[in-house]
Amino acid sequence: MVKNQREYIELAEELIEHDKHYYDEAKPAISDFEYDRMMKALIDYEKKHPDQILPNSPSQRVAESATEGFKQREHMVPMMSLANTYSEEEISDFIKRVQKGLEKKEVAFCCELKIDGTALSLRYEKGKLVHALTRGNGKVGDDVTANIKTIKSVPLKLSGSVPDVFEVRGEVYLSIAAFEALNAQREEEGEMLFANPRNAAAGSLKQLDPREVAKRKLNLLCYAIAEGQSPESTQHETIQFLKKAGFPTAKPEYVARCHSISEIMKFAEKVHKDREKLPFEIDGIVIKVDDLKAHKILGATGKTPRYAVAYKFAPEQATTRINDITVQVGRSGVLTPVAELEPVFLAGSTISRATLHNQEEVARKDIRVGDWVAIEKGGDVIPKVVKVDFKKRPHNSKEWKMPRVCPACHTAVVHKEGEVAVRCPNPKCTGQRVRRVQYFASKHAMDIEHMGEKVVEQLVEKGLVSRVSDIYLLTEDDLATLEGFKEKSIQNLLDSIEKSRKCPLSRFIMALGIKYVGTETAELLAEEARDLDHLMHMSEEELLHIEGIGEKTASAIVEHFSDRANREEIRLLLDHGVTPQRQKRQKIAGHIFSGKTFVLTGALKHYTRDEAASLIKERGGKTAGSVSKNTDYVLVGEDPGSKYDKAKELKIDILSEEQFKKML
Repeated sequence: MVKNQREYIELAEELIEHDKHYYDEAKPAISDFEYDRMMKALIDYEKKHPDQILPNSPSQRVAESATEGFKQREHMVPMMSLANTYSEEEISDFIKRVQKGLEKKEVAFCCELKIDGTALSLRYEKGKLVHALTRGNGKVGDDVTANIKTIKSVPLKLSGSVPDVFEVRGEVYLSIAAFEALNAQREEEGEMLFANPRNAAAGSLKQLDPREVAKRKLNLLCYAIAEGQSPESTQHETIQFLKKAGFPTAKPEYVARCHSISEIMKFAEKVHKDREKLPFEIDGIVIKVDDLKAHKILGATGKTPRYAVAYKFAPEQATTRINDITVQVGRSGVLTPVAELEPVFLAGSTISRATLHNQEEVARKDIRVGDWVAIEKGGDVIPKVVKVDFKKRPHNSKEWKMPRVCPACHTAVVHKEGEVAVRCPNPKCTGQRVRRVQYFASKHAMDIEHMGEKVVEQLVEKGLVSRVSDIYLLTEDDLATLEGFKEKSIQNLLDSIEKSRKCPLSRFIMALGIKYVGTETAELLAEEARDLDHLMHMSEEELLHIEGIGEKTASAIVEHFSDRANREEIRLLLDHGVTPQRQKRQKIAGHIFSGKTFVLTGALKHYTRDEAASLIKERGGKTAGSVSKNTDYVLVGEDPGSKYDKAKELKIDILSEEQFKKML
């Protein structure tokens, strides 16, 4: 509670600073829950003292500023942000305000998922996408059209009956899987990690190079048409219209028409229960008056509409103590602080460790050994320290500092000016060796089963493996010295090592750990080069001709293969029997798939999506992310989505999995 004008001004200034962290830097310093609590206190004071409201109060504006390097454009209709509620009582108050404003008791509401992403407006003219804008200050946003065109689910051209000019509203998001992969790569490269998928999506949209944006694997979910422009009369019908027009929308089970507080809460409970199953982060539900004409009657206050509200799930948190802060050495030498926690149960699992990312993060939150902290799971997956309870801090606590020497090899660490990362410069560091071997053997690289972290640590500590090529020299006698290894476990590991000798070239490229090269890039390189020798001799210019390879990546690839130590390691791997398999040429002459475009939707029984796509490409076909007039076939599995409906509407050939197998 704010008691006086001085406290009000201090709170406003603090919120302005948090807005800067959130919108401009994509690095929030506090949780959404804490921010909303502070904002509510500010607004409560302003309601009681309207004569004291500051002109720059964060309650009076949408805080996102313009981004340098992007053109700014006006929204056809201002983009507002929703007011937040956290309790059934607050939802009930919202319903009463709506009933009073409309002068009627019976009001229907459309309830939807609240995707935790970044808001976007898409403007279409005569069925063609002309502009994509961020929210900006609500009236003017950044033109990110080139970046949005890299998102496969965004329709560039619409079919069917659509208004000549209209703006679609949606949320750009990053799936939890894509977020984890992105942060893992950034951590290895010593870059600042994104706090959550939402900030990663926002940061990705503001990249100046669309090729870099394409690598981030962003997605979109559309939920509305700008006020006054929908050809439908209700919000529920508008979502169905968007789906038919080819826009990605929420599944039908996550859009509900409700007529009472009990129906709304029942929907909220279902969503909360299903939250862990969703591939993306949500932080609650959105409740809108279903009748679109009522939106105009109710209007808006400041920056929030009166006809809609967000019901946000309070984040599940646990309080525990930091027993120690240890430092983990990555395969590229980057040092990462890790909080060793008093074990605590949270969101379905016991948490005993949480990454603290880097020394700047520790300093910003002032995290110390002995502190009592609140932890939560980002996206209900990744444990993170949210804040410190300073009242419980021991009187003798000391500020934590990154060690001056590597904890694994005791070499003096280096911290280059302008970089976040602190590194161990010793290439022979045991910590780096462990991580390099672990990465090489991981599922997305050489896929050597039974060679997990604990096994790799023992192999390196005992001197049995000092470089990745040593894996292929291991014997039964060597493995017998490992703790817990008996006859069966020894044979299992030897069999896995033997199996990995023949591997696709793309996996071998991944295993080399080339900077900026992820799974998709490795597949592009393997497909283009077709064999390792050709790849090793490709110039930067040749690499840049491959669609999807940018300057940074091309430079890193050339640098990697120019390094004498890297070339020697590859030679040893080949000498020890590792034989990367040449990539098959895509086209099999004369096949029915040759030159055809496929779209895949639903869950397949006999293939993964990647396997099916690979079979299509081998036969001269190609795959696309969305259905259009240029699509030849739609391969349908179980529970197909809107792509199936679009295919029927456009009368495109729909294949069952059995038909697909016969055509193969």
